[in-house]
Amino acid sequence: MTDVDAILFDLDGTLLDTAPDMVGALNRLLGENGREPLELGAARAFVSHGAARLVRLGFADASAELFERLRQRFLAIYADHVADATRLFVGIEEVLFALEASGKPWGVVTNKPGWLTTPLLRALDLDSRAACVVSGDTVAERKPHPLPLLHAAAQIGVATERCVYVGDAERDIQAGRAARMTTVAAAYGYVGADEDLSLWSPHAVISDPRELLGWLAAADHASRGAGSAPQRSRPDPLS
Repeated sequence: MTDVDAILFDLDGTLLDTAPDMVGALNRLLGENGREPLELGAARAFVSHGAARLVRLGFADASAELFERLRQRFLAIYADHVADATRLFVGIEEVLFALEASGKPWGVVTNKPGWLTTPLLRALDLDSRAACVVSGDTVAERKPHPLPLLHAAAQIGVATERCVYVGDAERDIQAGRAARMTTVAAAYGYVGADEDLSLWSPHAVISDPRELLGWLAAADHASRGAGSAPQRSRPDPLS
């Protein structure tokens, strides 16, 4: 893994399975307003699109004024239950341990606001392990703009071309490519059944977090096997 200097992860749907708490907050909001709860499976694919998309899913008929009140109430409920049932995706802990053992820093770049990101990572004892955390309000732009990723690379002190960004939404891949990073689409995340990840043009797609380790090892092996010559088998972060 010597050919990559750092790995960056999206949060919801990539590093953490936050759907139980996000959908749980929506269902509490629905209950407060006399509506039936949604099944986790039906709402799971919308979690990566944030609070507004989830609230719209539950209250499609709400006026603009009512919608904003519902959104604020959703955020308040979620803040009180931000880490009740949220867990690392299966395989992520193994990936993080391997990265840490190899001396490769990893970080988080998310559109989730810092006032939710910080307590969530702290509750899961990840805040002190991450080399950087860039939230949706850390810089002036949010993904798909590349600025959050550029800021993360600068915080760690690595070149963007030697970073890998892993995410489960099209905006993650757009931001990563715009930042000149190698991009990996997390198919195990909150991806809709009708979404074709190949249309996002990621450099790689993984269906299990642990595939990232094998992919990085193969890329490193190809790079070392040819010295400084470019390898067609290695995903090109600038292509």
